[in-house]
Amino acid sequence: MTDFAEIWGYLGRDPLLWLTLTLAAYVIGDAGSRVSGRHPVVNPVLIAVVILALILWATATPYQVYFEGAQFVHFMLGPATVALAVPLHAQLPRLRRALLPMVGALVTGVAVSSATAVWIGQALGVDRVVLLSMVPKSATAAVALGVSEQIGGSPTLTAVLVIVTGAMGAIVATPLLNALQMRDWRARGFAVGVAAHGIGAARAFQVHETAGAFAAIGMGLSAILTALLAPVLAGWLVPAG
Repeated sequence: MTDFAEIWGYLGRDPLLWLTLTLAAYVIGDAGSRVSGRHPVVNPVLIAVVILALILWATATPYQVYFEGAQFVHFMLGPATVALAVPLHAQLPRLRRALLPMVGALVTGVAVSSATAVWIGQALGVDRVVLLSMVPKSATAAVALGVSEQIGGSPTLTAVLVIVTGAMGAIVATPLLNALQMRDWRARGFAVGVAAHGIGAARAFQVHETAGAFAAIGMGLSAILTALLAPVLAGWLVPAG
């Protein structure tokens, strides 16, 4: 055990170790998802998070050390968000035809997502910083972290809430929408993208190509609207006191 601790202490100082482990954890999660026939419960991101959390716990590695090594993945969130312009352009004709209901769904989705999270937190008695961290939790992480810092929340906590929101959305969305007998792939995808950002969009692409494209559109537009509305919503929902 002493030898292992010494070896791990040496390897743990190499940033490439954490990037490699992050990619390996996702590969394992994706393999498990494929074996399960892409069952919504077997979500690759959720599996990867659990694997990495166990490694950090077992090795007593601080999150800051892990993040220094895996921050390249965080950096790529920005370009990945910008790349959402590709499916948006490809679906532009269909987007124009459904523009009005999509705008209504977008505004409602962003507002309700923030409001319900804050109201539940208030009912449970959580403090103000936590409540502010909840406001942008349905936006993609590249936007949510900056918004959280701007309005006085904790970006680290917001990052956790973003992951949990996306994973839960990816797991629940397909069974729920099937139970509601929603057949329009545009509506299904857009709803998932607005509510569960990138993780939900990835799941939507697995279900249907059109749903995935509209989920990407919903994710991108939701991120933009959240960045604009979050400071206003934070002031209304979590007044200074």
